Amino acid sequence: MRILVVEDEASLARQLATALGHAGYAVDCAADGERAHILGHDEEYDAVVLDLGLPKMDGLTVLRLWREAGLAVPVLVLTARASWHEKVTGIDSGADDYLAKPFRMEELLARLRALIRRASRQVNPELRCGTLVLDPRAGKVTVDGAIARLTSHEFRVLSYLMHHPDRVVSQSELTEHIYAQSFDRDSNTVEVFVARLRRKLGPSFIETVRGLGYRMKADS
Repeated sequence: MRILVVEDEASLARQLATALGHAGYAVDCAADGERAHILGHDEEYDAVVLDLGLPKMDGLTVLRLWREAGLAVPVLVLTARASWHEKVTGIDSGADDYLAKPFRMEELLARLRALIRRASRQVNPELRCGTLVLDPRAGKVTVDGAIARLTSHEFRVLSYLMHHPDRVVSQSELTEHIYAQSFDRDSNTVEVFVARLRRKLGPSFIETVRGLGYRMKADS
């Protein structure tokens, strides 16, 4: 899963990127509104953390432009301005959730998980496919109760597929959602990650749809 962090305070941006990376996300950062606007249009994200007080273009303007362009990515707005009318304005501009500074990182991560879960129409905090369970809160995967030890990229591939059950996901779509922009993205490596997942989890969970991509069946 891939997150865009839009924050002009360098130290906070680094803290967010580090925490999100440790939580299993691929992270891109933008330090001003113009860069955020471009990335939002050109790249694929599962959620955005958006500060309002940005140079070059303020966060509310960025958000309005994204929504006017039809971008439906979940957006968690950050601001130092905690008055109720600021929150109303942000939500009316298209924000999905709102968090005032200062905040606890654990709360931000929980709110992001909830946004991503709702966007993919998942009801339960844990994602399940038969005996396979992925817990986004703990970054843990188990099969038949035994912990499966995955690399960060394997975890991202599995997480994305389990957030979109019963849907065929192409290699190119997976590539867009498991790598940050700074990586040399190669869709062929997705085959390697899927092969490794099958070895570690068992061959039955991820189905190959020839010529189209991969599909994970929803838990019955």
